Formats: sequence, C-alpha cells, structure tokens
Amino acid sequence: MITRENLDSMLTNRVGLKGPMTTPIGKGFRSLNLTLRKELGLYANVRPCFSIPGYKTRYDNVNLVTIRENTEGEYSGLEHEVVKGVVESLKVITRVASTRVAEYAFKYAVDNQRRKVTAVHKANIMKMADGLFLRCCREVHEKYPDIEYNEVIVDNACMQLVKNPSQFDVLVMPNLYGDIISDLCAGLIGGLGLTPSGNIGAGGLALMEAVHGTAPDIAGHNKANPTALLLSSVMMLRHLGQNDVADNLQQAVLTTIAEGKFRTGDLGGTATTSEFAQAIMDKL
Repeated sequence: MITRENLDSMLTNRVGLKGPMTTPIGKGFRSLNLTLRKELGLYANVRPCFSIPGYKTRYDNVNLVTIRENTEGEYSGLEHEVVKGVVESLKVITRVASTRVAEYAFKYAVDNQRRKVTAVHKANIMKMADGLFLRCCREVHEKYPDIEYNEVIVDNACMQLVKNPSQFDVLVMPNLYGDIISDLCAGLIGGLGLTPSGNIGAGGLALMEAVHGTAPDIAGHNKANPTALLLSSVMMLRHLGQNDVADNLQQAVLTTIAEGKFRTGDLGGTATTSEFAQAIMDKL
C-alpha cells in the first residue's frame, strides 16, 4: 500500500526504508515503485554489488555499482493504442534528467574512492535519445578529469559483465538498461536476496529498499532471506552519517553468511529467518 501518510512522512523525514511491493502484471495498474519514484522525485537508483566473503559464486572479484536514471526512458508510462493491434510506447530522454544522474554518478565515484564511470547506452541505434544521454555524460565528465570514463553499448556491457565483471566500477545508464543490468549484476553475487538498493532524490531525499519480489509462496513461513533489506538499511545508515553503526551491521551480516552455520534456504542452508537474524544480532 502507498498512502498519502507514507508519502508525507517521506517528504518530512527525507529518508525511508521499504520492503518489496508487487504490481499486477498486464492488468492496467501503474507500477507502485514507479509511482513512488515519480511522486518523490527519486531520480537515481543506486545498487552496490559486491562479492560476499565466504559465499562462493562463479565470480570472486565483483565490486561495482549500478546507477540508473529512475524517472523517464521507456518507463515514462506514455503508451497508447494507435489502431487496434498496434501499441505505441514512447521513450523520453531529457537533458535535465540525464545530466542530473550523470552528475550523481561522477560525484558518487569521487565520494567513494571509485576510479571509473562507464556510461551504458544504445546510441548506435537510438541516436537521438541515447545520443543525448551520452552527450550529457561527456559534458559532466569534463568536470571530473581525474575519473576515468568510457562508454559501452548495452548488449556488449551484458556480455562483458559475465565475462569479467572486475573491469567495471561505476556504471550509469538510462532507466530500462539499469533495470536489466542491475539484476544481472545481482546474479553475479548470488541473487537479489543479497543486493541492497537506494533511490536518491533532490535535497538528500533517500528511499532504501530490498528489490527482490514479495515471494507470497513463503510468506509467513519464516523462510525469507533478510540480507537485502539489512544491507539496504546499511545504505540508509550511511546516508544519515551513521557510518560506525552501518559498518557494524554490515560486518555482522557478512560474518554470519561467511561462517555458513546460519544461512537461509536460498543460500543453501536450513536456517529460518529468525535464526539468521538472531545470529546477526549476537554479533552486534
């Protein structure tokens, strides 16, 4: 549920933490997450993606961040049926939104001691729309000469990510590509159950969230993995300047996973949500 009270609270307190919400597929309902992003002006989606110590996947060296423009592109919600059987969906790219998210990406790189920003695009085909996005990224890069910058076509970016994710650092991209690539990156480290996420707006407004599904099939069964929500809480604490508390919580989560004694089913273990949470609390 999204209520006016929720939105007013976010606007007053400037920070929030939310769990997953489901929008019915193909039934005319507007995405609940899209509604929140639009209503609150949350223009940048930020997802740190790093290998979890002690939890083995195909990759041992993932440490990247996807930054996704959150308000326009193919997700502008501008669709109509031209004639029966023909639907037109409009992709919107603006200089204001593209520059804003590029500025955020480069500043994020500087503030977090990152070395490189990669712009992901399809300007070889969508020359005007993605071409504008790239021009904005190039213009912003001029203000940050110490940050390495390159551009990768989105399909090649997907291939390169699964070949060698360590070649990437910070990736910035329009909305649709970010939706796809951020989930791909989550797969590199074990899935959405391990991946935190934050949505950033003007004036320090921030809404952190777990981006995995609602999993109604296990609701109330004490089986869910709370790692993504806990690491999103870490992002929230850092946003609030509570870095020591954030570090302690992250270390407790990662140590619990690394030890392997208390892991939920999706991580190959048998622990319940409560047991996993208690193990983390015991380490705090």
